[in-house]
Amino acid sequence: MGERQLNQALELLKAQGFKYTKKREKMLTFFIHQDKYVSAKEVYDFMSTSFEGISYDTIYRNLNDFVELGLLEETELNGERKFRYHCGHHVGHHHHFICLTCGSTKEITICPMNDLGDELDGYEIEGHRFEIFGICPNCLKSDKKMIDTQKNS
Repeated sequence: MGERQLNQALELLKAQGFKYTKKREKMLTFFIHQDKYVSAKEVYDFMSTSFEGISYDTIYRNLNDFVELGLLEETELNGERKFRYHCGHHVGHHHHFICLTCGSTKEITICPMNDLGDELDGYEIEGHRFEIFGICPNCLKSDKKMIDTQKNS
């Protein structure tokens, strides 16, 4: 599945006039294999292992281009922009639960816009965004284990 997504993303870049580069391919591959939102610093750390001397400007420029082209979704967590591969291409309309600890996401298939009905009568809706923030079960288990370990020490 990742190979198909990568090829589609590279085709979109080409169709929009962007040149193919190994950096763009590597960055897109990184995002395709993540199931969470990641920061620009995480992308930079990953990319710098393969491309010595890569700049934050290059990272941010590509992140912004990918968001504008609809390849990445972005959100803000704790005052920091975070990015993930746009899963809507294969899932359809949905929203996310986002873990504040690890950044992992869970797709939510119900949409609160369906329940607004008369509340927005006469308004023209151009888009919406709905995200739920909290702690995922894995992080809750880890926190509980750490607390239990500290109590037993």
